Amino acid sequence: MTSGEKRRSRAYTYYIIEDGKLKRRLPFCNRCGRGYFMADHGDRYACGKCGFTIFKTQKTKTR
Repeated sequence: MTSGEKRRSRAYTYYIIEDGKLKRRLPFCNRCGRGYFMADHGDRYACGKCGFTIFKTQKTKTR
């Protein structure tokens, strides 16, 4: 992105439609509040604004 260009909002990527209802794909940040989505990093969710991290629970592996 060069200077002077505006970044377009991609809010439509944060929601999915199931059974005719709108659902959030990602959780909101517990510190920042509503409107601040957390990024999905595979094993955790992280907030880009404040750095708050929630680790996903892992199931124990059985042999």
